Amino acid sequence: MEARALTNHIFSTFSSHSSSSQASSTHHYHSLLPTTTISLKNHKRILSSKVSVSSPRSHFNRRNFITCSSVNGIEETVKDVPIEKQFPAYPTVMDINKIREILPHRFPFLLVDRVIEYNAGVSAVAIKNVTINDNFFPGHFPERPIMPGVLMIEAMAQVGGVVMLQPEVGGSQQNFFFAGIDKVRFRKPVIAGDTLVMRMTLIKLQKRFGIAKMEGKAYVGGEVVCEGEFLMATGSSE
Repeated sequence: MEARALTNHIFSTFSSHSSSSQASSTHHYHSLLPTTTISLKNHKRILSSKVSVSSPRSHFNRRNFITCSSVNGIEETVKDVPIEKQFPAYPTVMDINKIREILPHRFPFLLVDRVIEYNAGVSAVAIKNVTINDNFFPGHFPERPIMPGVLMIEAMAQVGGVVMLQPEVGGSQQNFFFAGIDKVRFRKPVIAGDTLVMRMTLIKLQKRFGIAKMEGKAYVGGEVVCEGEFLMATGSSE
């Protein structure tokens, strides 16, 4: 009798525990339903309204937008900044008037519009706005306006001149020459409407012999379009 009573007590306890666990599990499951329903409603409301959100990545590519996926898998892109406001202007370290004071070139051969970065005696970054009004486009080519590679090289050499014709290096307009190029590669064509961004870096200077070696790279939209090594001949103005 005692053994049977003990057995019945054990089964009764187990049964009640199972029932309570199942009830608890069922209650937990049902407690999730309102949250899910609210979440779906919020999701639909997000899709039907304009949302202004920026992310770290948006600062990298200068495009501020988010993509929301609806319940049916339909994607909707909401832009929060008009395209005309997404791309800030290049900074101005040297304007065209300052550039004209440094470089001896004049129209139609001055191929640097603005210096956007300058490290004295080390490097310079400048831009050339390539427009259909440039005098070389009618002949290169009439049906397909492409900036001549030799003029890209000349423009980069002029940016090198911005570095070399400064007091930190000691060059002068009267005794500064483009002496040679090496390892030049043209990666992509540059066409009317592009902005050519050129970086020239001084990598070797021998004042005794009046020789300077520079490394140059030109970009359009962040992609390299031309690169090479430049040799400059410098001397005193005396």
